[in-house]
Amino acid sequence: MTREDQPKGLIIVTGGTRGIGAAVATSAARNGHPILVNFAADAQAADAFVQGQKAEGLEVHCVRADIADERGVLRLFEAADSLEVPLCGLVNNAGITGGFSRLEDLRADALRNVMAVNVGGCFLCAREAVRRMSTRHGGRGGSIVNVSSIAAKLGGAGEWIHYAASKGALDTLTIGLAREVAGEGIRVNAVAAGFVETGLHAASGQPERLERVTPSIPMGRPGTAEEVARAILWLMSDAAAYVTGAILPVGGGR
Repeated sequence: MTREDQPKGLIIVTGGTRGIGAAVATSAARNGHPILVNFAADAQAADAFVQGQKAEGLEVHCVRADIADERGVLRLFEAADSLEVPLCGLVNNAGITGGFSRLEDLRADALRNVMAVNVGGCFLCAREAVRRMSTRHGGRGGSIVNVSSIAAKLGGAGEWIHYAASKGALDTLTIGLAREVAGEGIRVNAVAAGFVETGLHAASGQPERLERVTPSIPMGRPGTAEEVARAILWLMSDAAAYVTGAILPVGGGR
């Protein structure tokens, strides 16, 4: 059996029922990978997404699992184990903004929630993925891609320093873990997404934000979820076999 003929491994995409995550899940499934996505609360939207994928003949599985809680992370990976398909990839896409706020007005619970999902959840998902993919543990290797943000570089002043800081932590995770597991068959990279046309800004209370910020983007437009997904899938592919510890900006030059 040639490499091309071998069954493709499972990819977990956290927060994969909408936005960038949904674009990644759909594209990877069309490329023949079984996909597992999770959701935290909106079961109706998650079911609609999965049914749409199955109608297209794609293998997409879904589990309710809140990665802000370690029990949710373990539930997600137990669901992956039950599929009995070797894990080959993790896309740490799930994230929240915690709303818009100057630091002086930031609520402690908003800060805790952002860090629990964007940092703690991603760390724990990466931990579980390494335990399954690392050659040190008998795995076949694989790829982890963290969905970071241009905000980590820009700082989020006046709007969401807390969100930007969480993505800065994700960038550090990317670099550190990449070096830690480079000899164990696992590559770890990140995309730093810029302003993208998803429901993120509206869900955070500022649906007009994309229009307001667009003039500051050198390319003159926001990106699409599919454009970010293509960068993620490239980092996961054999075309990027010598790429690890990279943080790839996908932000139109901003």
